[in-house]
Amino acid sequence: MNHSLRHALVTFILTAAASLVPPGVQGQPVIPDDYRINGFAIGCQAYTFNRFSAFEAIEKTAAAGGKVIEFYPGQTLSKSEANLKVSHDSPQVDAVIEKLQAKLKQHGLKAVNYGVVGIPKDEAGARKVFEFAKKMGMVAVTTESADAIQTIEKLAVEFDLGVAFHNHPGDFSNPNYKVWSPHYIAGLVEGRDKRLGACADTGHWTRSGIKPVEALRVLKGRIISSHLKDLNEFGVRNAHDVPYGQGKSELKAVLDELKAQGFKGNISIEYEHNWDNSLPEVTQCIDYVRAYGK
Repeated sequence: MNHSLRHALVTFILTAAASLVPPGVQGQPVIPDDYRINGFAIGCQAYTFNRFSAFEAIEKTAAAGGKVIEFYPGQTLSKSEANLKVSHDSPQVDAVIEKLQAKLKQHGLKAVNYGVVGIPKDEAGARKVFEFAKKMGMVAVTTESADAIQTIEKLAVEFDLGVAFHNHPGDFSNPNYKVWSPHYIAGLVEGRDKRLGACADTGHWTRSGIKPVEALRVLKGRIISSHLKDLNEFGVRNAHDVPYGQGKSELKAVLDELKAQGFKGNISIEYEHNWDNSLPEVTQCIDYVRAYGK
């Protein structure tokens, strides 16, 4: 058998085998069922409570009924330790990790994700991000650093962590900002390790005039996590969060699609409205997922 024919045959076999993998199967570690509600690992992005400390974000997530939490870099650790920050760059990073893990255990939560965090091309700098997430027992990190894709892929495999490319609002008037488009993210991760995929921010897609369920279909099999939002208006940049099911982001269709894709990542409620008193609305979001399909 000549080389060209052998290569074609191997390619065909690998392609056929890949087609047998159920959609939604990701490469990153799986979140245990104990941290799921109605099949979804749901909790809060700590940025929802950015007027408060990380400890308070943990308390509020637990009070709302959440099971998991996603941290972001720069949040004050606690009211009594304002000098400590949740950050991979913290001079006292090991102490921060120890204190966070103790607080999480106290409230029965699991830290599953870290971001949105910039990941440099420089491997030494990028390694700090992955080391922090791994020591925290997380399953993924969230970033928009598409330019560091080579470094990211290497470290994702080494640390066995998912990397979710996040989207903020965008349009074609700013060609330098690309990750707002699900088609761009799909192309970015195509052919790369399955640990690489998308953090589906349904609110920012809604602001960008993209129907979230259609974006999810573009990214089928590559959804690592979601910043799940429901907004009061579609295609409007200053639209704001409302409790799930009360807005224009078609939350039931979104959950239907995630379920159909076999999504096993985390859902982070990133509620960016009513900042000082959002806990009742966050609780409504979790209750919506708890009641979904029943």
